[in-house]
Amino acid sequence: MQLTLAQLEQKTGDVEGNRGRAAAAVERAADRGADLIALPELWNVGYFSFESYAREAESVEGPTLSALSALAERHDVGLLAGSIVEDLGASAADGVDVPADEGLANTAVFFDREGRRRGIYRKHHLFGYGSAETRLLTAGENLPTVDFEGFTLGFTTCYDLRFPELYRELAEAGVTLVLVPSAWPYPRVEHWKLLPRTRAVENLVYVATINGAAAFDEATLLGRSTVYDPWGTPLASTGDEPSLVTTEVTPERVAAVREEFPAWQDRRR
Repeated sequence: MQLTLAQLEQKTGDVEGNRGRAAAAVERAADRGADLIALPELWNVGYFSFESYAREAESVEGPTLSALSALAERHDVGLLAGSIVEDLGASAADGVDVPADEGLANTAVFFDREGRRRGIYRKHHLFGYGSAETRLLTAGENLPTVDFEGFTLGFTTCYDLRFPELYRELAEAGVTLVLVPSAWPYPRVEHWKLLPRTRAVENLVYVATINGAAAFDEATLLGRSTVYDPWGTPLASTGDEPSLVTTEVTPERVAAVREEFPAWQDRRR
């Protein structure tokens, strides 16, 4: 399976432009043969544009995700639509199961090749450390998995990388590829390389981190979107500019690594 990570340019106050850049990236990736495409965290508003969260929030059936659903169907690709600021009240009004009847969430959605919404993941661990995320957003509760092209996909978001128990729970649920939309800033480059690589090694799974390419008043995203194999080996990566990161991944690789190094058989609870 060909996996492509779309490291998108994001501009503050330009939601329509950001949507257009995301659509163009999906189309380029599909034209190059991608089977599965993944976008970054809060790419349409920009993670650090906290003042615009409430204004730009929408239902998971709103215009941003509806457009991406149509793109997935048109190009016959699986698509992790990164994450958006979800208006939980609007989603509830649309009949979507939500953790609260009001408020906002950092919500990632997966669409299959027919454009059907197959998984909704709301970020579990909200970032503190001076960020407004903990004040503005509601944490997620569910941990969905999706079968796609022989893989069982799992999803986490950015700061979740620092909480290994979440990844162990995914691995115990049979996940073989974890997609991690993110908005990881400078200067924490070494953390960005260490944590997903460790999560891959611990759980003998693929981990793909999809970062943005943007500068905000508060911070600059460091890019470096990367796919790690179940040994923790980087298969494909990039710098901090907008780009597409593409590599081949196979479920057989997960099975082979787990057979060669069956560490899970030695676990003691």
